[in-house]
Amino acid sequence: MITQIKGKIVEKNPTYVVVDCNGIGYMLHISLNSFSMLPTSENVLLYTHLIVREDAHILYGFIDKVERDIFRLLISVSGVGASIARTMLSSMTSKEIKQAIALGDVKLIQSVKGIGVKTAQRVIVDLKDKVLKMFDIDEVSVIESNTNKEEALSALDVLGFSRKQSEKVIIGILKEIPEISVEKLIKMALKKL
Repeated sequence: MITQIKGKIVEKNPTYVVVDCNGIGYMLHISLNSFSMLPTSENVLLYTHLIVREDAHILYGFIDKVERDIFRLLISVSGVGASIARTMLSSMTSKEIKQAIALGDVKLIQSVKGIGVKTAQRVIVDLKDKVLKMFDIDEVSVIESNTNKEEALSALDVLGFSRKQSEKVIIGILKEIPEISVEKLIKMALKKL
């Protein structure tokens, strides 16, 4: 099993990257989140997951181990294949997926293209305990930070800002300062919008 690849980026694309490792070019399928976090320098270390099928050997690359762990959890769910798991990791950050599963947020998981209501519910039922245990998440803190995010989004919505743009800014702020109060979150978001 190939667990990681370190080398020079030869080709970079939003859906895949080719990494030259000692003269061999490895094509790794990546999520948009991994693509956006790829270093500007040519050297890179990507964690990998190899899927062997009858007709192909497909290598998936991840910028960090957490993203790879979430990918592995997602593909363990019946009805969620590698392409849907990658789409999910492209649509949401690893942290958002962990929180959605921990909170049982069916609507958020269902918002990913290719996931219906039943699959979203299955993802939550199958993975909630695993996510809470694996990432040592306290359900209370998840609910609190999610409430702050929702309150801030609602306030910015009322002020006339686009929800999609507001959400990007708020998520960025929460990544830097996870324990921020709602008031400070709104103030910082207003400065960045």
